Amino acid sequence: MAERERSIHEMLKDTPSMNDSCGAVHTGTEGGSLGMGIGMGMGVSGSNSSHSIGTGNPLSMSTSLPLRNHSAPTTPMSPTNPHTTNGFLTSADGSSSLIRTSASKIDSLKNWSISTYKCTRQIMLEKLGKSQRTVDSELEAQIEQLRETQRKYLSILRLTRAFSSHFQHVVASQQSLADAFADLAQKNPELQKEFICNSETQRNLTKNGELLLNALNFFISSVNTLCNKTIDDTLLTIRQYETARIEFDAYRMDLENSKPELTQAASSLEETQRSFAHHKDQYEKLRGDVAVKMQFLDENRIKVMHKQLILLHNAIAAYFSGNAMALESTLKQFNIKLKSPNNTTGSWLEQ
Repeated sequence: MAERERSIHEMLKDTPSMNDSCGAVHTGTEGGSLGMGIGMGMGVSGSNSSHSIGTGNPLSMSTSLPLRNHSAPTTPMSPTNPHTTNGFLTSADGSSSLIRTSASKIDSLKNWSISTYKCTRQIMLEKLGKSQRTVDSELEAQIEQLRETQRKYLSILRLTRAFSSHFQHVVASQQSLADAFADLAQKNPELQKEFICNSETQRNLTKNGELLLNALNFFISSVNTLCNKTIDDTLLTIRQYETARIEFDAYRMDLENSKPELTQAASSLEETQRSFAHHKDQYEKLRGDVAVKMQFLDENRIKVMHKQLILLHNAIAAYFSGNAMALESTLKQFNIKLKSPNNTTGSWLEQ
């Protein structure tokens, strides 16, 4: 037993010092140093033949590599930087402007949805007789009269176009008939005088018919401008006025329904009053615009139709009475260019 204890003490003396062990563990890479430490432990506990591994300085070479600290930040572009997103620099002003734009669009959509709902509800209640509408009897009578006038003028325009189309076929037939008479006059000497006389008559009718067509086309163009542009512009303002009237009545009904409610918040009531005042101002402004436009339109309509009706009467009367001079003077009086529908523009060489 004593010999065994003595041999254990001798083995402990032969073990390498702690400084040498530490130097051996930190040599090489992480895996290599771990393997060296394990090998040294095994060699020391195995036999005395491995005693030279722990002693000496061959293992304390300056080949040690620093261990990687995984807790340190890897790059300066880490997401912890408040001014970077996914490695890219971002502008705080740009993001705030984008947020403001999105918020304004959402507010616009919200206001439009609320206004559309209230207007639709107001229209349904008016049709069901459960809501009173604001009525301006004098203005609405004028609007209805204007729409009736437009319908009648459009009917006149349609009939005049039909007359012009039929008369154009008549003129084309007269032109063809004149050419046929002239051809027969060359081939029939015994009836040459009669054929020439009829050919000249048809040619004169064709010439006067083309003048009347020019007058008809001028009348059609003027009435078309009056009906489809001038009157339509006023009717567009009238439609805007009617929409403003519906919105005004819708917000007026909201304000009337909100007054009896005592539990309603003061801020909500003020917002309702502001909306009502805004739509009331818009309604009154458009009502004034409609009244002014209709007054100017009535004056312009009378002036235009007075001129066009005189032109149409004089041209038709002169044509069917056979007064070619009066027909030409009528077209010159109204500064109408004489354009023949059967004439074609020559080539640039002829010009």
